[in-house]
Amino acid sequence: MSRLLVTGGAGFIGSNFVRYVVENTDHEVTVLDKLTYAGNESSLKGLPEARVRLVRGDIADAALVDELFAKTDAVVHYAAESHNDNSLHDPRPFLDTNIVGTYVLLEAARRHGTRLHHISTDEVYGDLELDDPSRFTESTPYNPSSPYSSTKAGSDLLVRAWVRSFGVRATISNCSNNYGPYQHVEKFIPRQITNVLRGIRPKLYGAGENVRDWIHADDHSSAVLTILDKGELGETYLIGADGEKNNKQVVELILELMGASSGDYDLVTDRAGHDMRYAIDSSKLRTDLGWAPAFPDFAEGLTATIQWYRDNEAWWAPAKDATERFYAARGQ
Repeated sequence: MSRLLVTGGAGFIGSNFVRYVVENTDHEVTVLDKLTYAGNESSLKGLPEARVRLVRGDIADAALVDELFAKTDAVVHYAAESHNDNSLHDPRPFLDTNIVGTYVLLEAARRHGTRLHHISTDEVYGDLELDDPSRFTESTPYNPSSPYSSTKAGSDLLVRAWVRSFGVRATISNCSNNYGPYQHVEKFIPRQITNVLRGIRPKLYGAGENVRDWIHADDHSSAVLTILDKGELGETYLIGADGEKNNKQVVELILELMGASSGDYDLVTDRAGHDMRYAIDSSKLRTDLGWAPAFPDFAEGLTATIQWYRDNEAWWAPAKDATERFYAARGQ
């Protein structure tokens, strides 16, 4: 498996995966990315040109996809429209990329017999009550609540159907919320970090009680490589690092780690259909494939992430003002 195609490899999680592959394997990587606002060519800066090639293009472009699959040993499919607020404002791009784009990739995998790993989200399962001790497992019924999570659920089901109906050699992983370097400032953790760096008070939806299960992007990357290497075809694996925190706890920890008062934030109008709690049970991945996270301490990972944003303002600054205008127009 020396030649990998990584769709969405210039995005946050995808670029972290490409960097992880370069540092930990001898694979050659072709990145296919549309380079929308969420994709950033500079996220791949400094990687060896002999091993990493960027192709600007759309996963829904069947001719381009077919050409790339013909030269590929395995595909890791990260490309997706992924921002919940954007999906509420305009769902159509989510259908085009997450549903149609995944279909195009599956048809190419079917023609070429290519190994495919499909990256998904825990949001396909809906949410859990705050006082519910249970966590999502591979057998949890799907119950998506937004256009984003609905289209990701649909793409998962397409993969399962192509495995069963056509024998496509694929696996699926559903991961909890990622944090780390190269994440767009529209997302929760980098938005709060960059707000503090800019002297802006962080913002919390509602009362900040919503719980997310956080995992460092490097741990996500190592899990995906493990599944690609050892995973059983047709199986789904949940990826998580036991990092449950509510949004209020996360913001207060960011403020403390950045030397500010833990109460220096504002509450804003809650997001429509805001899921209350996500929690991942990654026992299958750990037991069957022997995976374990390298960053089980959330505070340690968050400290490193804060330092990355301190050191890389040139990377995130161009998108910051537009992002804040977007939220300000919505009172958020």
